[in-house]
Amino acid sequence: MFRTEDYLDLAQFAFPELFEDCEHVWDALRKIGALVKANVKTTRRRTPLIGPQVRIGKGTIVEPGAIVKGPAIIGANCEIRSNAYIRENVIVGDDCVLGNACEFKNAALFNGCQVPHFSYVGDSILGYKAHLGASVILSNFKSLKGNVTVEGADTGLRKFGAIIGDGADIGCNCVLNPGSIIGRRSVLYPNLLWRGVCPADSIVKLRQQQEIVVRSHGN
Repeated sequence: MFRTEDYLDLAQFAFPELFEDCEHVWDALRKIGALVKANVKTTRRRTPLIGPQVRIGKGTIVEPGAIVKGPAIIGANCEIRSNAYIRENVIVGDDCVLGNACEFKNAALFNGCQVPHFSYVGDSILGYKAHLGASVILSNFKSLKGNVTVEGADTGLRKFGAIIGDGADIGCNCVLNPGSIIGRRSVLYPNLLWRGVCPADSIVKLRQQQEIVVRSHGN
């Protein structure tokens, strides 16, 4: 039901083997660490910004203040902006933007992803040209005991953030609960608290009741 090909275009990812033998798309989260370690070499280079097990593609810019702890693989022509924090087991495709005050951990980002401002991406997969608005949080850990579930099914994962399909757009300040699945090209309006599975080509709107009152001169 949650097949990789229903959400992600593997032609837009340098390591499609990550998804081999995955019954469900989230099964790839268990394999990210091993794949990264198998594809990076330990170097003598170790600075306060870039760790020893980091592979960076041609044309990628790592701005001052960014930290790439690794192990990590970063593709070509990416922007790693100031104050981005890339932790362990992260794969980033080509032409991606990882922005200010964004944190990434055990995650795979396909080509063309944009996560430009103040977001947390943990134990998650972002498809081709997926976009997260400012301050989007992909929550990856349940407050209660037990594994993350999707539509009542146990994923076998204690930590699992979200699967964001190709071309999906998540509005500013959205919080996605653990195990969220967002279909291809879907849009979530800003400020949503989302849980569950969003079908492809959907728009999820938030309606708020607002009141306008006349301001008294004493206030």
